[in-house]
Amino acid sequence: MFEGSYPLTLDAKGRLTIPLELRASIEEVCGGHLTLSRHFAPCLRLYPRPEWDKWKTFLVDKLPLGLEGSRRLIIGSANSMQMDAAGRILISPLLRRAAKLDRKVVLLCDVSRFEIWDEDTLTRHWDDQADAGMPEMLTGVFGA
Repeated sequence: MFEGSYPLTLDAKGRLTIPLELRASIEEVCGGHLTLSRHFAPCLRLYPRPEWDKWKTFLVDKLPLGLEGSRRLIIGSANSMQMDAAGRILISPLLRRAAKLDRKVVLLCDVSRFEIWDEDTLTRHWDDQADAGMPEMLTGVFGA
């Protein structure tokens, strides 16, 4: 469904403008209703509302005992929102601090959801992934 990455800039109020080429798909999938939450990587996760509802149901109904802190991190930091008429979402100061977002960010598409990364952090993360080499289980799929 969603793929690619989009270098973007947060405005002074912490608003992020969703790229025009993604807006129609987001409107189709969820009417512009999105949920933004913390994640375990140094980024935020942005879910179309139907995807968020699936994830939240899993966290509430199926998360093993002992992982309440993980549920609290994700659900407790969640902000539900609607894209405005200009295709913008507001990232709260709390979530911007959590992901160390300043001005230069990247909206990273991940099939059914998105991640929002600080641009430099994502570059380092991708470099680390590339330096680690291709996981063995993928070599048969993508070649050596």
